[in-house]
Amino acid sequence: MNAIDISVIISTYNNPEWLEKVLWSYEYQTYKNFEVVIADDGSDNKTKELIVAISKDVSYPIQHVWHEDNGFQKTVILNKATVASKGNYVVYSDGDCIARQDFLQVHVTKRQSGYFLSGGYFKLPMTISQLISKDDIKTQRCFDINWLKQKGLKASFKTNKITAKGVKEKLLNSFTPTTATWNGHNSSGFKTDIIKANGYDERMQYGGEDRELGERLFNAGIKAKQIRYSAICLHLDHARGYVKPEMIEKNLKIRAETKQNKSTKTRFGILKS
Repeated sequence: MNAIDISVIISTYNNPEWLEKVLWSYEYQTYKNFEVVIADDGSDNKTKELIVAISKDVSYPIQHVWHEDNGFQKTVILNKATVASKGNYVVYSDGDCIARQDFLQVHVTKRQSGYFLSGGYFKLPMTISQLISKDDIKTQRCFDINWLKQKGLKASFKTNKITAKGVKEKLLNSFTPTTATWNGHNSSGFKTDIIKANGYDERMQYGGEDRELGERLFNAGIKAKQIRYSAICLHLDHARGYVKPEMIEKNLKIRAETKQNKSTKTRFGILKS
C-alpha cells in the first residue's frame, strides 16, 4: 500500500449510533487511499467499543484520538488529531455527516496548492436520520432524492445539493450566495497550511470555531474553492444542548481580533506561545 494520501478527521462526542453510520459511509468511498482519524472530545466507552469493533470490518485504517471530557473542547481535540494524522492533505468532517461515495474523490480531484476547499451538508430530519441503515449507505439509496421523499423529506431548493450534476452543479457552486468558508463538517486543505496557521484556536468553543481557522488562512493568502454542490454529505439530526450565548460572544471577539490584526497564526493552537 502507498503512503496514506488523505487523512479524514472526524469529530465526535458521545454519539456512537450516528458515528457508526458515518464510518460505514467511508467504507464505500470510490477513493481508497485514506485513513480516518477520530477526534473524540471525551466520549465514554461506548464510542471506543464501536471503533474497536468496526475497525475489524472496514478496509481503511482508523486512529482514535481521545482526551478526557472537560466540556466543549472540540478545537483542542481537532489539533491533537491533526498532529496525529499521516496524510499530507486533510479533510475535516463531523461524526454526524454521512459522506456520499464520491465525497473523497471530489476533495482529491479539486485540491490545489494555495487553496482550501469549502463544502456544505444537507440536513435530514430526525425521522430519516434514525431509519438510515448500513444497507441504505452501501446501496447509496439514502442519497436518492426519490427515496428520501418516500421517507417524508419535504421538497425545497436545498435538495439541489443532492441532485445537482454537471453544468447545474458548476453553476450552483459559482453563484451560491453562501461564502466559501472553512466549515468543520466539510472542508479540506494541505496539512502544511494548517500547521503553518498553528491549527485551531483552542480558546474557542461552539460557534464559528472552524471559520476562524479559515479566516487566518485567508490572511495568509490562501484562497477558498466552493464545492458546496459537489462534495455531498447528509447531516444527521441531533440536539445542541451545549450551546451557550457566552460561547458565541467569546468566539466573535476572537474572530474580530483575527480580522483586525490580519493574523495568520494563533498563539493558542497546536504550539502554545
